[in-house]
Amino acid sequence: MKRYTDMEYLRLSKGRKLLYKIAAFFCAIPRALKNGALGIVRAIVNFFKSIGLEFADIFNTFVNGDWKTKLSYLFMGFGNIARGQILRGLLFLLFEGVFIFYMIFAGAKWLSMLPSLGKVGPHEVYNAVLDTHTTEYGDNSFKILLYGVLTLFFIVAFLYTWRVNVRQNKIAEQILKSGKPLKSGKDDLRALVDDNFHKTLLALPMTGILIFTVMPIVFMILVAFTNYSGSNDGYFNALFTWVGLENFNTVLSWNGSGGVYSATFGEVLTWTLIWAFFATFTNYFLGMFVAMMINKKGICLKKVWRTILVLTIAIPQFISLLYVSKMFDKNGIVNGLLMDLGLISQNIDFWGSTAHDALLPRVMVIIINIWIGIPYLMLIATGILLNIPADLYESAKIDGASGWKQFSKITLPYMLFITGPYLLTSFTGNMNNFNVIYLLTGGNPINNAASSAAGSVGYTDLLITWLFKITTTTGTKYYMASVIGILVFIVVAIISLVVYNVLPSIKNEEDFQ
Repeated sequence: MKRYTDMEYLRLSKGRKLLYKIAAFFCAIPRALKNGALGIVRAIVNFFKSIGLEFADIFNTFVNGDWKTKLSYLFMGFGNIARGQILRGLLFLLFEGVFIFYMIFAGAKWLSMLPSLGKVGPHEVYNAVLDTHTTEYGDNSFKILLYGVLTLFFIVAFLYTWRVNVRQNKIAEQILKSGKPLKSGKDDLRALVDDNFHKTLLALPMTGILIFTVMPIVFMILVAFTNYSGSNDGYFNALFTWVGLENFNTVLSWNGSGGVYSATFGEVLTWTLIWAFFATFTNYFLGMFVAMMINKKGICLKKVWRTILVLTIAIPQFISLLYVSKMFDKNGIVNGLLMDLGLISQNIDFWGSTAHDALLPRVMVIIINIWIGIPYLMLIATGILLNIPADLYESAKIDGASGWKQFSKITLPYMLFITGPYLLTSFTGNMNNFNVIYLLTGGNPINNAASSAAGSVGYTDLLITWLFKITTTTGTKYYMASVIGILVFIVVAIISLVVYNVLPSIKNEEDFQ
């Protein structure tokens, strides 16, 4: 692609400028991917370097440390207690005691069963007293995987705490050699509500994020490497086991039944991206247009118009979308009204019943999403428009700029600069917009070619609604939903990273300051 200088770019026509910008954007994608890949490689290299430095420091601390430090390698907190830091040492020792107790009485059991996910499943046992066969349940694969992951996290937490214990001994030795006194227990407690108060405040939220966000994500990823499903539920029906990359091969392969999944994933992903694009930018530009119209000088009853639009936000989507869905049914009031007016001779199937009717439902959900999304964008745009300096418009009018020139050269660049990150999050959010699709169409019309092996997926299904169907319909293939969830994350992450790196509000954040 030819690069223009600033003067050459200014001489281009409007059409060529637009094409140049589009070409520059797509040319930036490979460069952004390359930079991202290099960044990942550098991060991995730096990670292993830091690990090497940590091991070197641990070895040197042991070799050069005194006997108190050496004993702390085995008994955490011993060095702190021996040096008078009783509270700090007792906390280290208590954590080590809890860890050893847990590993002996529970953790070792879950870790030993993690490679197999259980050996004894539900089986029939003869009951001599009742003279009948009864079902006896054995291992629970779900609990084994869950508590196995919990144990691994606990081990990582212990290793980190042990490393902190070693570092504390090294620091304590250095302080004593310099002739300074060590902090007492009172000093530590005072620091928790003074110097280190930010750590105290963040401790609980970070623990919550670790337990309720990070651990479930790791668990979900591991499910993708098993055959966990309704028939292999891990306890009542049968145990589930590790299957390696078999599930990924099924989704990404074009052979056998995997071909159905691959084709379905490609089709649903394509529609999801199309939907996200239109759902994002139609709401964005129309919401901006409505905000500009309401804020225009001379418009009466501005508060009334804003209130009417905000009412769509106040009404729960569960109610409004289901109501709209019934309105556009074959026997709904819209078809009835059109029939009464003589505009149609037979009812219109807005939501489609066959593959031939797939286009109309897709257009309908985009149009109805505009009705839902415009009020949000109107409120956001109103706040931004009111903060654009009025003297910019006054100067433009003096220079003879038309309304379109003022919009394209002042309003739009300012809006795009401020709302660039919002557009990105809105796009990714629309990719996972469950409510609009599920409550309006339920994913219909059904894609019969794919439903036999890939769940009852429809032509208006997004990836998120497809995942819902895979985990709730017959078969409940949790493992397949996990695989698709990982692939969705990869797609969204790539799009987000590429677009984020080319946003003007990120690259030139000082322009409007």
